[in-house]
Amino acid sequence: MEEALADLETARYLAVGRRFNTACFIAQQGAEKAAKAFLYRQGVEDPWGHSVATLVEDAVTFDASLTSLREAGPVLDKYYIPTRYPNGLPGGVPSKAYTADDARQAIQAAEFVLREVGERLRRADLT
Repeated sequence: MEEALADLETARYLAVGRRFNTACFIAQQGAEKAAKAFLYRQGVEDPWGHSVATLVEDAVTFDASLTSLREAGPVLDKYYIPTRYPNGLPGGVPSKAYTADDARQAIQAAEFVLREVGERLRRADLT
């Protein structure tokens, strides 16, 4: 979870620096790491994959209240490949294709995932 928080901070920094595509990707990475942290805490030895949506579905099997994250997963997943690879975008390059609004959306979705997962992890640590 600590690395997820560091990724979120980095995404914010990149957005201020107008590196919007990379801010989007790093926001997705933070959410992915948070979801995996939750799954590790549940005893899952090797949470698999990079899809936040899929990891959220796995997390929901342990805590149904995490269904609130179902909308954030697909938002973030669209920033996994196209933000980095020109062949992931029709006729464009990632560094020119993403905007401040994209970065804001990705960061907000990641903040939501980290906040919700962080709450569950803190509660688990208190029990």
